[in-house]
Amino acid sequence: MKSGSILIVDDDADVLLTAELVLKKEFRRVATQRDPRRLAETLRGERFDVVLLDMNFSPGTTSGQEGVECLRTVEKLSPDTKVIFMTAYGGVETAVQAIKEGAADFVVKPWDNQKLIATVGATLRFSQAAQTVKDLETKQRELNRYIGAPDVEIVGTSPAMERLLGDIQKIARTDASVLILGENGTGKELVARAIHRASARAGNPFVHVDLGAVAETLFESELFGHKKGAFTDAKEDRAGRFEIAAGGTLFLDEIGNLTLPLQAKLLGVLQTGQVTRVGADKPVHVDARIVSATNMARDDLRDKLQFRQDLLYRINTVELHVPPLRERREDIGLLVDHYAQRFAKKYGKTMAPVEARTLEALREYPWPGNVRELVHAVERAVIMSEDSSLHLQDVLVQARTAAIPEDPQLELNLEALEKTAIRQAIAKHAGNMSKAAQELGLGRTTLYRKMSKHGL
Repeated sequence: MKSGSILIVDDDADVLLTAELVLKKEFRRVATQRDPRRLAETLRGERFDVVLLDMNFSPGTTSGQEGVECLRTVEKLSPDTKVIFMTAYGGVETAVQAIKEGAADFVVKPWDNQKLIATVGATLRFSQAAQTVKDLETKQRELNRYIGAPDVEIVGTSPAMERLLGDIQKIARTDASVLILGENGTGKELVARAIHRASARAGNPFVHVDLGAVAETLFESELFGHKKGAFTDAKEDRAGRFEIAAGGTLFLDEIGNLTLPLQAKLLGVLQTGQVTRVGADKPVHVDARIVSATNMARDDLRDKLQFRQDLLYRINTVELHVPPLRERREDIGLLVDHYAQRFAKKYGKTMAPVEARTLEALREYPWPGNVRELVHAVERAVIMSEDSSLHLQDVLVQARTAAIPEDPQLELNLEALEKTAIRQAIAKHAGNMSKAAQELGLGRTTLYRKMSKHGL
């Protein structure tokens, strides 16, 4: 299969025609440009792997300076493109000058057709190899951001968790797309990581994208990547999350936060299996398993005014529901012991087993923030402990006070509890939304969405 995109720049129409006829049999795309003044316009419109560039354009000129100026234009607008100089004035001096100025090679006119094909072919392979190395370097830089991410195991022996763990094992053996549903703090990312760990892709990257934290203007750049110069801050080529996750798993967290236009862009990639970097003209095939998650209710997802149904069909070949902590209270003791020991090790302490009466009180608390809230409570208790006892009672009293005012007439409804918790967190931190979101165990985007939902 032919590859490579070649641009020939020469003011001689016969040279252009001859070179085009010779090269188009060997390469995927061959374009010509007779006016060197339009070179910049041509490069802005299309990316080329190799430019075959005449060194002299004005009659009687032999210095090669015009070609060098064109070379500078190529280097500025398309730095990954390789240049081969053409000159009717051959010899060692011209060759040395061409290479010193940054050319990959040179050919002398009139040329031998086979030598021309061989020179362009060798330069193309060099260009493609350099691009491959550059892509790998950018992918590695991006991948380094994910190395060392906590790979925490799922803790629980309740019937609900046993069913969930069993489903994870069944699903992991396939490449089916998975949609994970559940409230905030239930551990949806842990489920996604467990699916990846148990799959045939476990040796490849697991890439987590919090779509709720990606600005709409940066969505394509973050997920699909960009070329250097594609926009103001694009100072170098950058692989997107889809490319970084190649061979592995791409976890699209908070997918319910995407606007309908962004949902359409994501759907296009999932349908074709290809991404096109911002500023690029050539799509790249991507092979990443898609696991998505959202705290949206199932009915909301099926509302076409909030979520594209064709996208929903693409991402939920299999649907999993992570139960809230109030539906698996029998796991609270295991979770407390597990995280108490984990944080004791982290902070250099020794913790005794939690007393039965403390555990009973913990099981009665509704935990509106789910496992995330429990983990934070345990960590605070370990930090504040002055002996080997885990004084969770004090932490629990504080949590209850923050979540539920002392009002016996208050309806114990989860929506009402959530609204109250948000209102009090904002008041506690004097309107500092970042601190309020952190206190609630939410992202800022999610907090704003919930405030809008509750009319706050």
